[in-house]
Amino acid sequence: MAFAREMNETGAHLYPQVASRPAGFLSGLAGYHPFSRRRTYLEIADLPVHERAAAMRDPEIRAAILSDSDVEVEQAGSMENLYKLLRSAIGRSFPLDDIVDYEPSPEQSFAALAAERGVTLEEAMYDFLAAGDGTNIAALPGVGYVKGDMEDLREMLVDPGTIVGLGDAGAHVKLICDGSVPTTQLTHWVRDRTRGERIPLEFMVHKQTLRNAQLYGFADRGELAVGKRADVNVIDFENLNVHRPVAHADLPAGGLRYLQPVEGYVATFVGGVQTRADDTDTGERPGRLLRSHATSSAAQR
Repeated sequence: MAFAREMNETGAHLYPQVASRPAGFLSGLAGYHPFSRRRTYLEIADLPVHERAAAMRDPEIRAAILSDSDVEVEQAGSMENLYKLLRSAIGRSFPLDDIVDYEPSPEQSFAALAAERGVTLEEAMYDFLAAGDGTNIAALPGVGYVKGDMEDLREMLVDPGTIVGLGDAGAHVKLICDGSVPTTQLTHWVRDRTRGERIPLEFMVHKQTLRNAQLYGFADRGELAVGKRADVNVIDFENLNVHRPVAHADLPAGGLRYLQPVEGYVATFVGGVQTRADDTDTGERPGRLLRSHATSSAAQR
């Protein structure tokens, strides 16, 4: 949990910044997964993902990988060591559908799927990752999901003393993909939730716009009003969706990151300039870096 601080004449006030969906790890062939250090897997690890998946479906390779020992990672602090955690938690992981449900029931877990098929947890996860073109993604929900639902998150979201945030899109990008959190706030919490109480649309919109703008001192934005900055999303609410993350090897030196497609944004304006039209980038880049008054004489708009 992060905190925001507000200074006024009565002193400093701290506001917990809370997440809108569970914090956890993604598991896929393009990124980290439970079999990434198995000896036989390392022999095919450099193949393109779709070819790797096809090779993994070969009965001999499947049997070898499932029975193999691991090749230890030389660097103790390497993220590659996550295969151990991901393997130990297969039973608590969930397959992600094309349109993601971030509050799955226990019956959707790999523990339940393995029991239904009469296979081991490792076999269930292996076959899922190796299916199709190898782009299947599993999620291990952690913080915010320890009770098997998102009721604790809802309690924090509706608390008047909290702010929404933690939509991380710039760190651990081969393991998490949370830049779509603002869309989840509208789809899951307002429209789609079935395992508990929902949150009113007007409350959620206010909390992610004007509430944050006022707290951080952005008096020129956060609401639709004459004279305010025209930062606007026009949303097709009924068709708003968050899709399964997709791997992109487009970072320097071919580094991989997960991006999560969303749909339902008819138009997006930044300072009155349209940057997206029907979920498509217009190529306009009107945004500017905002600097704190504590370190700069004026904020750049």
